[in-house]
Amino acid sequence: MIDAAGPSSQDNSLQTRIKSTHCAPAIPGKILWTTPHRPPRHTPVPSLLASGHLNISPMSQPGPASFGHIPVLLTQVLAALAPKPGELYADCTAGLGGHAVAVARHQLLALNQSGEVTTPGLCVLNDFDPGNLARAAAAVSDVLTPARVTQVRGNFAALPAELARRGTPANMVLADLGFASNQIDDPSRGMSFMRDGPLDMRLDPTGPITAADLVNRASEQELKQLLYDFGEERDAPRIVRAIVAARAQSRITTTSQLADVIRSAMPPSFKLVTGNDPATRTFQALRIAVNDELGNLDALLDTVADGAKAAASGSPTWLAPGARVAIISFHSLEDRSVKRAFAKIVKAELATDRRGDISQADDTERHENPRSRSAKLRVLTLADR
Repeated sequence: MIDAAGPSSQDNSLQTRIKSTHCAPAIPGKILWTTPHRPPRHTPVPSLLASGHLNISPMSQPGPASFGHIPVLLTQVLAALAPKPGELYADCTAGLGGHAVAVARHQLLALNQSGEVTTPGLCVLNDFDPGNLARAAAAVSDVLTPARVTQVRGNFAALPAELARRGTPANMVLADLGFASNQIDDPSRGMSFMRDGPLDMRLDPTGPITAADLVNRASEQELKQLLYDFGEERDAPRIVRAIVAARAQSRITTTSQLADVIRSAMPPSFKLVTGNDPATRTFQALRIAVNDELGNLDALLDTVADGAKAAASGSPTWLAPGARVAIISFHSLEDRSVKRAFAKIVKAELATDRRGDISQADDTERHENPRSRSAKLRVLTLADR
């Protein structure tokens, strides 16, 4: 497995490319959230994080709980990626390996049916979470054998550079931008207001910034901007006023504390009228900010565009000619970025949109897996020389 910390100088140089995104105090009084490849494009997150004075404790580790996992839009993903024997599949967000296992099995089945003398395929798995990465690799190895599975721990925005460095272009790429089931269901990760736990929200357990840091240290104006930009929260002013008042009494440290503060600021009829918990958009905004989700997505989309150009010209790159690139988004901010980026690539005649529009879960999947309700799949197929 390639990790942010390795024994060789080569591994150490790789560290800066695949480690967690961090805040960089490039401008006095501002905090810029950066990726290893691209400057940030979204509103800077609170300047207090650039001071270096935050007292951040390690996140508590999850216990030996058992989590259910159902990969979203699996049928649509397999139809879009159309796995073939001998191809390389790169999973930018491996999670628990549900999609990767299905792709590997599809390749093995196609190989057996064809009778060709070739290999089933190669699989490169990337994830921030070391525990999930190991679980995904073990599951895929049961299908392809361990020698055909590579693990890369780190930021998915840096995976294309690693593939290019290795000279192993991908034929299939998937980025499932949702959280793994065990991350949402584990209270110690602090991802959900449905379960009480520390107000953390980090995908990377070693990341320097938690949601509690933002909630307790950001200014009122900074919090309002964060909720507007990353949660599209219309009621940001009243929610933030309640947060500021509550933290003046005592530090907000748990998901239940924050959710209760938010609910207290909203009319009792809010959930009945909207069907959503009043805390939904605030928690979304904090998760996006803590993990720099939109900045990382922008960086990945840039590398898709660069790879499409290079592949079309015959230059070495991380995408093979004819590669299929699929991205599953879960809210409008993500889907908007994907839609615009893919449209530009198609307009430049570097790829086609295989699905015509977007794929979403049908009624059966929505019933069996409620988390699929907001999932949207967009797919590109690069031009094949």
